[in-house]
Amino acid sequence: MDIILENVGRRFNQEWIFRKINCHFIQGESYAILGPNGSGKSTLLQILSGSLSVSEGKINYLSNSRPVDIESVFGYLSIATPYLELIEEFTLSELITFHFRFKNILEGWDVQRMVDFLGLVRSKNKEIRYFSSGMKQRVKLLLACCTNSPVLLLDEPTTNLDREGVDWYLHLIEKFSQNRLLVVCSNQPEEYTFCNNHLLIDSYK
Repeated sequence: MDIILENVGRRFNQEWIFRKINCHFIQGESYAILGPNGSGKSTLLQILSGSLSVSEGKINYLSNSRPVDIESVFGYLSIATPYLELIEEFTLSELITFHFRFKNILEGWDVQRMVDFLGLVRSKNKEIRYFSSGMKQRVKLLLACCTNSPVLLLDEPTTNLDREGVDWYLHLIEKFSQNRLLVVCSNQPEEYTFCNNHLLIDSYK
């Protein structure tokens, strides 16, 4: 899927967060949306995901050069962000099973393989509420990456990850980003060193 922004702007009340963004996000390419905290990176990611409307301009979604209705965009993307919560009453295996009742899992993957990849075999039947913040972040990232979708959206992906966790994240991206439209919102260089394209949000104030 390609996502095309035409003179896109968003404001809250009378304050413009950004204006007149023109960008063609192409499937198979990687993009970093860059800027300091509070600059509007997460807002733009929510617009790309279809969960937030634009205040001005237009956004188009194309799959194989054919338009996709905004109501159907959810089925084409997966997302991991610090502000999306996991269902903490579920065990890890229950959470994975539940997630893939609504999303298609990548071929060759199942609950056990995901648990193994997370390195959380001993926590398979533990409720998510007892996970550390770093464990929860790994789960969010792997759920997004193992979803069979052409678009992968990540916001501050190494939040709560230690050095080992950051290395795990970089391995994750190397393994799962091929042939996808990958968008990373960040102000930490190690989170987006692999991105070929950069969009500086402060250029659109």
